[in-house]
Amino acid sequence: MHFLTFSSATTTRRVYYNHICFYAGTAAALTEAPARTTEWDNKPALINTSSFGFDTYSSLLQDCKSLSSLKQIHAHMLGTGSVHNVYLGTKLISVYEKTGSLVGARLVFDHMPERNVFSWNNLMAGYAREGQWEEIIKLYREMHRQGVQPDNFTFPFAIKACSGLSALQEGKEIQQNVIRGGCESDVYVASCLVDMYAKCGSIEDARQVFDKLSERDLVCWTAMINGYVQHGFAKEALTLFHEMQVAGFVPDAVSMVSVISACAYLGALQQGKWIHDCVIRSGFDSDVVVGSSLIDMYCKCGSIEIAREVFDKMRKRNVISWSAMIAGYATHGLGKEALELFNQMQRTGLNPNHITFVSVLSACSHAGLIDEGMEYFNSMSQDYRLTPGVKHYTCMVDLLGRAGRLDEAEGIIKKVPVEPDAGLWGALLGACRIHGNIELGERVAARLFEIEPENPGYYVLMSNIYATAGRWHDIAKVRTMMADKKLKKVPGCSWIELDDKVHAFRVGEKVHPQSKEIYAMLETLATQMEAAGYVPNTNFVLHDVEEELKEDILYSHSEKLAIAFGLLNTSPGTSIRITKNLRVCGDCHTATKFISKITMREIIMRDANRFHHFKNGLCSCGDYW
Repeated sequence: MHFLTFSSATTTRRVYYNHICFYAGTAAALTEAPARTTEWDNKPALINTSSFGFDTYSSLLQDCKSLSSLKQIHAHMLGTGSVHNVYLGTKLISVYEKTGSLVGARLVFDHMPERNVFSWNNLMAGYAREGQWEEIIKLYREMHRQGVQPDNFTFPFAIKACSGLSALQEGKEIQQNVIRGGCESDVYVASCLVDMYAKCGSIEDARQVFDKLSERDLVCWTAMINGYVQHGFAKEALTLFHEMQVAGFVPDAVSMVSVISACAYLGALQQGKWIHDCVIRSGFDSDVVVGSSLIDMYCKCGSIEIAREVFDKMRKRNVISWSAMIAGYATHGLGKEALELFNQMQRTGLNPNHITFVSVLSACSHAGLIDEGMEYFNSMSQDYRLTPGVKHYTCMVDLLGRAGRLDEAEGIIKKVPVEPDAGLWGALLGACRIHGNIELGERVAARLFEIEPENPGYYVLMSNIYATAGRWHDIAKVRTMMADKKLKKVPGCSWIELDDKVHAFRVGEKVHPQSKEIYAMLETLATQMEAAGYVPNTNFVLHDVEEELKEDILYSHSEKLAIAFGLLNTSPGTSIRITKNLRVCGDCHTATKFISKITMREIIMRDANRFHHFKNGLCSCGDYW
């Protein structure tokens, strides 16, 4: 074994200069040769070998772990001309990429006299690792211009770049290249296509790719399930998860998290419990991400007690676990419990992050804890050096707005150091609806119509404010604005789970097999409620019609239909759990309190904002929501 010394003046000059130019990052200087310097005379290199053929360089590059060593190997290869070998040049790109020097990788790539598909793939791998999606697309296009045929390693990089850029049209073009290249049956390429279409919002295209595959692996199934969950197709996600198991695939932690999220979205507690059993049987109950997802799921399914059990049994918790449990308490209106848990988290020495503070401030907002909310908001920057973001300011606007301090809430928006978004203004408009402030509501709505002119929710919210004041003419104007923009109100929809099946109800709908029984039950309830003192609040009907018709409209709201279905199909004394896609209307909130007392049932309702636990004629929110 011999230590190599650069005794040749020519080699020394090249090695020294190239070594320096790579540190300086100067590509153009590669073609020049500086004078020999005495500083490097007779200094041995780090290369410990006796020959410098193809196999030696290949072995050295294979074993190279540090960037400094790699630069010396590269410099010597330049001196011997071995760098021009396409295999060794490609290997250099790969090692530069793995040691974190994309600049070095690109430098080698740009000076290669000959490249193969692996050269392109290795450079794309580096850009993918850094999330530089535009560079991958540029490389992919250049490949085509130079007539290099992509392979089943190239396509995934290009497809993932389209996902990262939400470049749907570019992705479709690449899919055509995939087909022409004969890679459409490659499971990994297909999985990337499914994921890309889902992330670009084209769930139908994702399913088409998925269905055409004769063979699928776990990654492909998980990509499709994830796509459904991301776009709110939770029932489809659960169905596909069951199909995956029937096909003999054992879910991994990633697919478990996806299907747990689907249960959370639907509020499907029984299916969530079944998935939890699968988690335990598969040994994923010790996974902190899966555990945090279970906490979130149980909270969103209305079972805060089981969520806390999961939290307490976790052997390891991170900031996400704590934040999920705090957020659960917040959405259930348990502000004091949320703050107590936050204080416990602080005592463990784990620092909260921005998400934790959103949960804490939300808890203060739902519980009306104004002073505490102010204190924690200031604590972000003073104690933890966290700069409040738009979501934190939104929580503060919501906190003050709910309490009727609308001027202060508006003042916060004016002082926000970043551009106020629709969520921030929307919180203030919601407060205007609660307190019937038409003047401020009109100003805020005007801003929202500019920021998100295609969002029908803000038009409906302004209509609600007008309806409470009986200003039907103004409601007609808002409807005209919506008609001109071809906007439609999102219909109210409520879900209830029964025997592992999720039943959905929409306002005024009569297509359910038990519709006759449901409406008969509502008539019976109406008689009993009115005898107990219930008076329908017709202000929540956005139509200028007779009072009797308004009452009929109120009785057909989706949450009342779901409750009636639950009463018909569950045993006396059992709890009823429903989920609604919108905020529960004031009349339905009042009616549900009466129903809980008359039927002696606990009714747990999750709306778009929070949970309501109705029991014995009272609601856990204390009518503060």
